[in-house]
Amino acid sequence: MGENKRSNGVENVNWDLSDLYKGVEDPLIQTDKQKIQDKADAFSQKHRGLIAGYSPDELKTALIEYEEIHDLSGRIGSFAYLIWSTNTEEAAYGKLVQDMNELSSKINQKLVFFDLEWLALDNDLAEGFITDPALRKYRHYLETSRRYKPHSLEEKEEQLLSAKSVTGSKAWVRYFDETFGAARFKLDGEVLTEQEVLSKIHEPDRNLRQRAAESVTTKLNELSRTTTFIFNTLLADKHTNDTFRKFPHWITSRNLSNEISDQSVDSLVQSVTGRYDLPQRFYTLKKRLLGLDEMFEYDRYAPITQNVTNIDWSEAKNMVLESYSGFHSELGSIASKFFDNNWIDASIKPGKRGGAYSAGTVPSAHPYVFMNYDGKIRDVQTLAHELGHGVHQYLSREQGPLQAHTPLTTAETASVFGEMLVFQNLLKTMDDPQEKLSLLVGKIDDTVATVFRQVSMNQFEHAIHNARREEGELTTARINELWLKTQKDLYGQSVSLTENYSIWWSYIPHFIHTPGYVYAYAFGELLVLALYGEYSKNPDGFADKYLGLLKAGGSDWPENLLARMNMDINSTDFWTNGLNIIDSMIQQAETLAEKV
Repeated sequence: MGENKRSNGVENVNWDLSDLYKGVEDPLIQTDKQKIQDKADAFSQKHRGLIAGYSPDELKTALIEYEEIHDLSGRIGSFAYLIWSTNTEEAAYGKLVQDMNELSSKINQKLVFFDLEWLALDNDLAEGFITDPALRKYRHYLETSRRYKPHSLEEKEEQLLSAKSVTGSKAWVRYFDETFGAARFKLDGEVLTEQEVLSKIHEPDRNLRQRAAESVTTKLNELSRTTTFIFNTLLADKHTNDTFRKFPHWITSRNLSNEISDQSVDSLVQSVTGRYDLPQRFYTLKKRLLGLDEMFEYDRYAPITQNVTNIDWSEAKNMVLESYSGFHSELGSIASKFFDNNWIDASIKPGKRGGAYSAGTVPSAHPYVFMNYDGKIRDVQTLAHELGHGVHQYLSREQGPLQAHTPLTTAETASVFGEMLVFQNLLKTMDDPQEKLSLLVGKIDDTVATVFRQVSMNQFEHAIHNARREEGELTTARINELWLKTQKDLYGQSVSLTENYSIWWSYIPHFIHTPGYVYAYAFGELLVLALYGEYSKNPDGFADKYLGLLKAGGSDWPENLLARMNMDINSTDFWTNGLNIIDSMIQQAETLAEKV
């Protein structure tokens, strides 16, 4: 590890997981593991074979018991993953993750009969349950679960798939994370973690950015045999599962989970790829602002000013809390809990996995935020983003274990809105056109990455899933080829992509953890641009309606929840309107650039 790191006050910002368990040796973990198995056994003995003959009140009782099992199981599972994320090299943490994967599989095998018996009901009988007042609280869960009826298997088959996933897909995902948690990157005589070296790509020193990119490429090439094998294995595993479940496309299962149709996703993707001229225009402008004759991939996130301020953690905290509180006092109050109660782990340390996330854990506890804070303005935006998730998850707990979590399409709403609040507040404090331009360019950087880059990565996923199914096992060179093609489609002539960049698909965890995830970022960003536009035009009462949206969690269809905010996500104009707002942001930057 390097010894000349900037101090930004985050060194001791580590979360306290004792609201879940006191540590991996906490005896309560073993007690609760046994309790979960006992509850699952009792549930099976009490309800197996009887669902079709239940009254609405009896089904409600079963659902309450079902939620209790999931809440307790989720509590241990969340703790295991959270503590392991902070040090993937610690064997005891890895063991607990594996223990919980195995326990979760056993519990799923015991409970799967309940889902299958519900899906086996004829549609008229099921509709009677769904519309009954006694089951009003569970209506959306019951309704959405029925969509899986054509894709469910026999109980023994479901149990087998659950059991095999422990030594199959879940094991490979863990291996991927631990590989990059242990990876070290050599740069200028220092040995850095993945997060530390990637942060150098955002530095004003071009030579440093280039050397950092070369360091990343060197390590990714060293790991390419491993990552190529992991990708191939998981691509094949998904194909097998999709075939058994009769999903017609690789993305169908993700769209079902996101409560959005294949056609709507196609419309989103086509709308975004049809406006690749916007990022290309932006990078052409940024190239001029940076004074470059040619822009390479390691220049994309360069700041346009040489003096990049190092933002202390306490200052970042104040920026975010002031923005949240200024929008709605309750939003600020909840966000404060994350700081006051040590629900955030932000320090960069050996073995810690890269990236950032907010873990909703379970309704009986509270969320936790994970990030790697390095003192840059983008880290402040990341903090705002993850706290948005955290506040959303905190508010939606009242919906219970089965409906608290939102589909990915709307899960990004609060996070991206939180970023927008901080950005707009910072913009208001600036009078200097150069400062405004620098902040605006940084925001467009993030927006382009969230909308256009994520959709280009969706196109890469589309390419590799289909290629794996049609061509068999893919070589590293073949995956590199598909990656570069989708990225060149995005950047056009505005950014020159070197051969080094061809291997950069291999460290991105979304492809491994949640296939098909990435388009949800574009959905969330375009949605929030529309939401913020509505807030700007009609602020009265908006904040209260917005909190109501967050509290609803996943208790209704996304289009119904967003209709309360005057958003019609099924409109053909919806995506166009969001893209037009990005166009106007670029125009604003172009105008400011002429003044500077």
